[in-house]
Amino acid sequence: MTEILHLTERALWDAAVRTGSYEQSTRGRTLAEEGFIHCSTREQLPAVARFLYGEGPHEGELVVLVVDSERLTAPVRFESAQPGGPAFPHVYGPIPTNAVTALEPWPVLPSA
Repeated sequence: MTEILHLTERALWDAAVRTGSYEQSTRGRTLAEEGFIHCSTREQLPAVARFLYGEGPHEGELVVLVVDSERLTAPVRFESAQPGGPAFPHVYGPIPTNAVTALEPWPVLPSA
């Protein structure tokens, strides 16, 4: 399994579960508007979260979709926004909800 991650609002994920397909590209933009769904690796996720949602608090509002890329029907391309910049995974189509193998809270809170 190749794991890619997507940070989203819980309400958007809940809506996707009802339809069987997730189609939000990034905060405020759909797959239809953007052409692909922005994703990240686990190492890239903290910076992406800060960029899109700030420092928080976000308890209960945001979730991380853990996606098994082998379950996707759409192609995944690792692309950089700038030459020589970091390459991020982009999913060029909807994410079937059955490709999401786990749902993680964001931020990850330290255990007591």
